[in-house]
Amino acid sequence: MLLTGKVAVVTGSTAGIGKGIAKAFLQAGAAHVFINGRSEATVQKTIDAFRAENLTNVSGVIADLSSAEGFNQFINQIASSGKTVDVVVNNMGVFGTKDFFEVTDEEWDNYFQVNVMSTVRVSRYFLKQMLERNSGRIIIVSSEAGVRPIPDMVPYSMSKAAQINIARGLAELTKGTKVTVNSLLPGPTATEGADKIVEGLAQQTGKSKEEAARGFFAEREPTSLIQRFLTVEEVANTALFLASDLSSGINGAAQLVEGGIIRAIK
Repeated sequence: MLLTGKVAVVTGSTAGIGKGIAKAFLQAGAAHVFINGRSEATVQKTIDAFRAENLTNVSGVIADLSSAEGFNQFINQIASSGKTVDVVVNNMGVFGTKDFFEVTDEEWDNYFQVNVMSTVRVSRYFLKQMLERNSGRIIIVSSEAGVRPIPDMVPYSMSKAAQINIARGLAELTKGTKVTVNSLLPGPTATEGADKIVEGLAQQTGKSKEEAARGFFAEREPTSLIQRFLTVEEVANTALFLASDLSSGINGAAQLVEGGIIRAIK
């Protein structure tokens, strides 16, 4: 039970990787996990799903962290619980594909506010507390796109590179302490969003979803060594390791979990 007694916050955790991380934390014995989403309906649906699996030490924080006002709502809800947060996972984010020349200024700004500034606001608040206690973990969920920019996802890639830099910069502030800050770089993962993409490819090509998924990796991700989508659980397990005491020697790292797409030795 790697997180026994620990209190964790996972932003953007009503679906996909964030939800998977929250579930892994609960299964690993976390004393409490705060999940976060922008609507009461999605937050409650996630809580109900967890409790149906007897994962009961969970509560929801309804807030949009892309604005200072939403962040204040987020912090007020957590502070009112009286709980001390030991682990913070910055997972809130948006992604999409679009021709670089068609991306508007407003879309660029949205990527920055949602992916980057939500990370800044949450980390700035909790890191100070962790340094004062000399204990804590911050994990920033970036992407392999942060070190391997994707041509039709340039704004997203930019935001993920920024998160990697934020994580390393904040880690420098922890020197000599027991606090760590790391970024997590997943590759293509079998989330709800990825499933829609594969379904669309299957309809376009007249192939099965399984054939479309294989084609996706053969054509778009030929350097992938696993030649498949990562499971949410595979990514969540890596986050669990970084959140636990087992990772005490890892700080300021950009931890890959991308199935070998990055053809480099680090």
